[in-house]
Amino acid sequence: MRFCVIGAGAIGGVLAGRLARAGAEVTAVVRNPAHRDAIAQTGLTLVDPSGAAHVVRNLRAVSVCAEAGPQDAVILALKAHQIAGVCPAIRALFGPKTMVLTLQNGIPWWYFQRHGGRFEGYCLAALDPGGAIGATIEPERVVGAVAYFAGEVLGPGRVRHGGGARLPVGELDGKHTSRAAALAAELVRAGFESPVLDDIRGEIWFKVWANACFNPIGALTHATIDRIASDAQARELLIAMMGEARAVAAKLGVRFRQTAEERIAIVAKVAGHKPSMLQDVEAGKALEIEALAGVLVELGRLTGTPTPRFDAVYACAKLLDKVVADGRVGFLATRNATA
Repeated sequence: MRFCVIGAGAIGGVLAGRLARAGAEVTAVVRNPAHRDAIAQTGLTLVDPSGAAHVVRNLRAVSVCAEAGPQDAVILALKAHQIAGVCPAIRALFGPKTMVLTLQNGIPWWYFQRHGGRFEGYCLAALDPGGAIGATIEPERVVGAVAYFAGEVLGPGRVRHGGGARLPVGELDGKHTSRAAALAAELVRAGFESPVLDDIRGEIWFKVWANACFNPIGALTHATIDRIASDAQARELLIAMMGEARAVAAKLGVRFRQTAEERIAIVAKVAGHKPSMLQDVEAGKALEIEALAGVLVELGRLTGTPTPRFDAVYACAKLLDKVVADGRVGFLATRNATA
């Protein structure tokens, strides 16, 4: 199976490296010139969770989709707000049966495509304003996925797999197809735990449930996950937001298999971990506001579910995103720069 990974950063780099190391034919579309050149010249160095380094030399790195040519599977490893930017070029990767596997944090743009419910075909404005992504990537191509593994870019041509290997996949209509089975088999061969689910949306919600709450709180406060969970007032806000998210999900027929307290206890075990949105604040990068918070506000309106805490936190995080874009990346970065 021929794979093209768009975005060979933390998650995409680990996935591309492990697939190629397992013998798959993999091309990575890499935007960072130094990262791309290092992979092309000396291979991708993949550091596994034990600390052992493996040089993957059979991974092809290109700068644009047109250089890769038609693929069997395209893996979108970009952040949600970056997908629209690749739409004009991505169709160069498509053949008649090309699959598109999505790995974004948060609710995906395709959520109501092939959904079958009362909102069938509804375009989420927070994620796909104007419907450009949905018009470029046909629903029939999409296979959903949820990444439960950590990655980190250590430098040009070097990525670290920080742990975890669960990567469930699923068709949007819940069917168990031969293509989903073939895709899962390739992922298993690369060392991932990759079951084919009949309710990929439920799995996405389960991950979103905590992420959508911890992330904006962490970005706004510069607090790590364990500190958010242990602070009485922050925890109260966290639980209230999780309650609102759960109520929205219930209106869409989604049920969670844990209580908010149980989920918080599991997530908070990662002591000292900075939520990804906080990492982006400190790096001066655009935040995943819409996929993790804005879409919850939109879904609340759509389903007639009050989300007052999400509304307030989203408004503050949205302003923070503008401040980051202006080059003011928060008090920790400023303090460190002037120390």
